[in-house]
Order: sequence, then structure tokens, then C-alpha cells
Amino acid sequence: MQRLYDFLRRHPTGVDTFWALMLLGFSLLWVVQVPEGAAPTALAAAVVVLLSLSVALRRRAPEKVLILVAALGLVQLVADVAVNPADFAMLVVIYTVAAHGGPRWASRLALVGGVCAAPLAQVRWPVENTSAAGQVFFTVVMTVPFVLAWVLGDSIRTRRAYFAQLEERARRLEKEREAQAKVAVAAERARIARELHDVVAHNVSVMVVQADGAAYVLDNSPDLAKQALETISGTGRQALAEMRRLLGILRTGEPEDAEDYVPQPDVQQIEDLVEQVRKAGLHVDFRIEGTPRPLPSGVELTAYRIVQEALTNTRKHGGPDVGASVRLVYFDDGLGLLVEDDGRGAAHELYEDGGADGRGHGLIGMRERVGMVGGTLDAGPRPGGGFRISALLPLKPAN
Repeated sequence: MQRLYDFLRRHPTGVDTFWALMLLGFSLLWVVQVPEGAAPTALAAAVVVLLSLSVALRRRAPEKVLILVAALGLVQLVADVAVNPADFAMLVVIYTVAAHGGPRWASRLALVGGVCAAPLAQVRWPVENTSAAGQVFFTVVMTVPFVLAWVLGDSIRTRRAYFAQLEERARRLEKEREAQAKVAVAAERARIARELHDVVAHNVSVMVVQADGAAYVLDNSPDLAKQALETISGTGRQALAEMRRLLGILRTGEPEDAEDYVPQPDVQQIEDLVEQVRKAGLHVDFRIEGTPRPLPSGVELTAYRIVQEALTNTRKHGGPDVGASVRLVYFDDGLGLLVEDDGRGAAHELYEDGGADGRGHGLIGMRERVGMVGGTLDAGPRPGGGFRISALLPLKPAN
């Protein structure tokens, strides 16, 4: 049964043609019984055939069919072709034009024609042996089907337009969801890229410094060289652990599902980071002001990464015998960071552009991290030389 229904929906003109043939058959029975003195049989047959044809073509060219039916109605009035079964095609065409959703003039013409059809027919072929009141009543009764056909068609048109709007809205929402998903994926990739950059840049920088130192003192101070190699080994393991965590998130999408999961760095680990940098040969003065307390995980991770990036840049661009200072200040409504060095520093553009080779993140990554937690970042050369990075991370993100 469903297959039959689907077939009929795919071939609407075939269905209309079937009903047109049925209407033509009943109408031809009326044609052969046309009384003498009325319209010629050939003319009546032509009107009947054309009215039936309008039913068959009603969905292919509704406006043209409406004009054809209106013209045939006038022919019936002028040539005295009385009301017959084929006039049912007028109801069908009026409904079709109203439901089609085409030009508004066609719908209005169909309504006006439907309202005028019954009165004109009553004037041309009045009911015999009926009072004036009876004729008015009969006219009203005959007008109602035409009006109902138009109202039904217009309601169908409105309903179709409503569903079309719903479908269009659903398509737009689907596209918006896809766009939002792409934006989320891009943001997540950027975040993971920043994480990988921080891990690789910091730890590899420490390993390079230690390796250079070990090579320098290998012959004269084997103990110092051994200590440097141990630092390289520990730093490498830490880098591998963090990279496995990040790559595990990429594979599974959830940190809890990643193998060898390592918690994200927090403020408490900044002291370990500073100690690691000191072992790499950079003198760092580290102080905490205020009362330490738990902070949102996003703020803690951002603070750790800012200090890590700043100290890494100090080692890269500070020059020989450079010193740095790190200050953590706990306020009532946030956390303040101040990282300074007294080296020669690097051009401000190198930080902004992500490095001279364009492959780093520099201040761009810092600003993105700070912006995600609703904080502010100020970075630039110090008046007396060196570089300063100052950040304020609020406890609550900005609205």
C-alpha cells in the first residue's frame, strides 16, 4: 500500500488525468442528453472536453488553466451551455490556484470568479417555479462550495509555507551547528597546539642548555656532566609524559581516557618549574605575595604557562648572565603575575609574531590564554633593559 501511495505522489499528473477522464465520461453522458434548442452538441462537447483537460493540467500550469476555465465559463453564459457535471472542474481549479502559492492576482481572480459563478448561472438559468427568496437561497448555497474550495486551498498554501519556513530554519540551524562545531574544533586544536608548543619549547630548551653544559665540563668535571645528563633525562621524561597526555586527548577526546594521564600544571608547580630553570643555569628570583589559595583550574593552568613561556623566552633572547624574577600576587579577586629579566631581550615584534621564524606563539599564545579567562596582559621592554610581562587573572571570567 505504501508503494502505491509513493507511486501516486511521484506521478501527480497521472492521477489528475485519471480523474479528468472520469469527469469527462460523466460529462459526455450529459452531452448526449442535451435538449433540442439548447447549445449545439459539438460546442457543448468542446466545453466539456476542455473543462476536463483543465483538471488534468491543473498542477502543471495552474494560472493558465484558471484563465482557460474563466473563458469557458463566459462561453457557457454566452452560448447557453447550461450547468453540467464538467463545471466541477471550476471547483478543482479554484482550489488548486489558491493552494499553489503562485501570484496573488491568480488567487484573487479565483476567489472573485468563484463568488460570481453561482449568481451569474442563476441569472442565466434561473430555477423555475421558485420565488425570489428561494432563488437567493439557492444562489447562496451554490456559492458556498466555491468559497470553501478557495479557503481550503489558501489554508493548504499557508500550511505549506509554514512547513517550508520550518525546514529552512532547520537547515540554517544545522549549518550553524556545523559552523559552531568547526569553530570549536579549531579552538581546541589551537589550545592543544599552544600546549604542545609550551611543553616542547620549555623542556627542549632546558635539555639543550644542559647538553651544552655537559659537553663543556665533560672532561674537567665528570660529576657536573653527570648531573646535567640526569637533568636532561628527567626533563625528557616530563616532556614525554605531557605530550602523551595531550596526544591521548587528541585520540580519545577526553583527558580521563588518555593513557598515562598527567594532571594539568597548576600554580603550585610554578616553584618546581623555577627550580628546573635554575638547574638549567638561569638565575631566577621567585616570590609569592598574599595568601595562597585554590584557584579555578583555567586560571592556574594559564598562570603556569605564562611563567613557562616567559622564562623560555628569557633563556632564548636574554643573552649571557641574564637574571629573571617571578612574582605571584594573590589578590582578593584574582591572581597577579610579574615576570621580568635584565637581559638584552628580543624585539617586541618577535613576541607578537610568534618568533623570527613565524613558527612560535610568543605573546599571541599568552594573550589568547589570558583572554580565555577574562584577564589582562601587558608585555614589553623594560626601561632599564630586559623584558617585562605582567598579567592579571580574575577569579571569575568577564561577561
